This record gives sequence, structure tokens and C-alpha cells, in this order.
Amino acid sequence: MKFLKRLIAVLLVLFGLFYFVGLPYLRNQTKKYSPEKTSTYNLKGAELAVHYSSPSKKGREIFGQLVPFDKVWRTGANEPTTFTTSETIKIIDKPLSAGTYSLWTIPNKESWNVIFNKEVPSWGVSVMGDGTRTTRDASEDVINVEVPSREVPEPIENFTIDFTNKDQLYLSLSWDDTIVNVPISK
Repeated sequence: MKFLKRLIAVLLVLFGLFYFVGLPYLRNQTKKYSPEKTSTYNLKGAELAVHYSSPSKKGREIFGQLVPFDKVWRTGANEPTTFTTSETIKIIDKPLSAGTYSLWTIPNKESWNVIFNKEVPSWGVSVMGDGTRTTRDASEDVINVEVPSREVPEPIENFTIDFTNKDQLYLSLSWDDTIVNVPISK
């Protein structure tokens, strides 16, 4: 009986150390290679912000290899990318209420599906998966739109999400030889 109590106590201590020391350390280490970034924009009084981790290309083939086609991607590294709006806006023609959403994508050669989800999980991929299975709960999707992708002439080293405005506001996602523009309006 004493042995069982000691074993349980040791296991609890080990679990506590891993949870409170090990996991935060590992998360901090991954951010050295994929630093956190934030882009903001004011759209007629609506404050927009996107928060993401920015991995580097490092000579790798990105889309179709590191990021597989036709599979949900956490759209960055580490925690899921978040998109916040202070007021209702439109993504193409679909209303998105004020709030914070996780942002997921399904890259393809010709187009991408861009997904706004009500839940923001603590990490972007499942620990039990092979690094490509996401923690997204599809039943919590609020918007799923398809936008064309296009090639850029020079490879982009770091994954970047930004707001661009040329007669139309876009949420622009770019990396390697690909750029995707998601129309936003109020």
C-alpha cells in the first residue's frame, strides 16, 4: 500500500513538472524559430488584428510538401492563428461578428479555403498526430470561403499575414512562392 501511494505521488510530481515547467519551456523554444507576429488595421472604426507565429522557409518546399495540399493547416506555427474584429465585418460576402476566431486554411494549388472558427485551442496540432492533424473542431466553423492563390515571382522566406489595401482591403497570407488575398469589407 505504501509503495502504491509513493508511486502515485512520484507520478503526480513528474506530471506537474512536465506540465508547469516542461511544456512552457518547449513552447518558448519553438517560438525562437517561428516568432510571434501581429498585424493590425482600422477599417472604418473596426479594429482588426491577426496574431500568428511566422515560420521560415529554410530552403524547404512549402506548399504540397511541408504543408500538404487538401489538408487543414493551422496557418502558421505553434498556437493557432487568431483573427480579431471589434465590429461586424464581411469576409467576401459573409458577415463575421465582433470577436476572436481561430484562422485555419486548406491550401491547394489553384485556391485556398479560409476558415474562421469560434474556438481557439491552446495548440494548433494534436500531440498524438504526426504534426499535421490539427486541433480544429469543424463544427465550430463560422465562415469557410474559397479564394484564389497566385504565385509570386520571388520566394518569400517568412510566412506573413498582413492587411493590404488597394481599392479593396485584403487579409494577405504569403509564404514561399504563394500569396492568397481574402477580401474584407464593412
